[in-house]
Amino acid sequence: MARSQSRLAAEIDFERNGKQHGFIRLPYSVHRSAYGWIPIPVASIKNGKGPRILLMAGNHGDEYEGQVALGKLIRSLEPAEISGRIIILPSANFPAAMAGMRTSPLDEGNLNRSFPGDPYGGPTAQIADYIESVLLPQCDFVFDFHSGGSSLTYVPSALMRRPQTTAALAQGIEMLRTFGAPVAYLVDAALGDHTLTAAAARAGVRHMSAELAGGGQVTPAALRILEAGLRRVLTLVGALGGEPRRPRHRPGSCRCAALTTMSMRPIPGSSSRWSNWATR
Repeated sequence: MARSQSRLAAEIDFERNGKQHGFIRLPYSVHRSAYGWIPIPVASIKNGKGPRILLMAGNHGDEYEGQVALGKLIRSLEPAEISGRIIILPSANFPAAMAGMRTSPLDEGNLNRSFPGDPYGGPTAQIADYIESVLLPQCDFVFDFHSGGSSLTYVPSALMRRPQTTAALAQGIEMLRTFGAPVAYLVDAALGDHTLTAAAARAGVRHMSAELAGGGQVTPAALRILEAGLRRVLTLVGALGGEPRRPRHRPGSCRCAALTTMSMRPIPGSSSRWSNWATR
């Protein structure tokens, strides 16, 4: 299943039913600790057969909304509520998350520019390799939650690489609409072959990402969008019980646009919409 010769090892068994949490251990030998290791937090919640899902945040360490939401989900979600398995990486680039930085303080590595990674590279390249070659082949879906970090602020949005078949395109659009961010869009490319989006495409795993505010803080409105939208999407793909319901929006407040990466640009009026709902 895994092509990698990764040195990373999980403390938990992803095939075991129930709720587990611990660390993925990345060996890191340095002067102060010859046999040290970097702990990457991970949780697995499994209940029989069903969709296999990977939830990620902290791909960039200064993007907090996803890390907060997934930390809360680990604490609240129980195996009896789900079908299948949900693996959660709340702070995927843990050294960057601990430093509150976009990139790792250990090697200046940007995880979302490091795929497919390298099992013999620095810490960030090894994390990317483990995600692409060990975790993704075990999954059907991967949802990766970003924000603007400390350097910028986004109007909350959901995005995915444009699926290549008519049926997959329709399913992807339904997923974006169900998530319910004020803006949703498709991209034909995503910063080359070195992002998680590209890694998911190589692994044949359905992918959705989100950009949720930022500015070096956690915006309550963006956090609510993420938490509610994630549960709706998990219901849509069959991981949670019940019927998925699209959120209700004010007329004209939600757009689903098909854009290429090179043509992405601010949507006229988006800043005023942001000021209206960010304080709700």
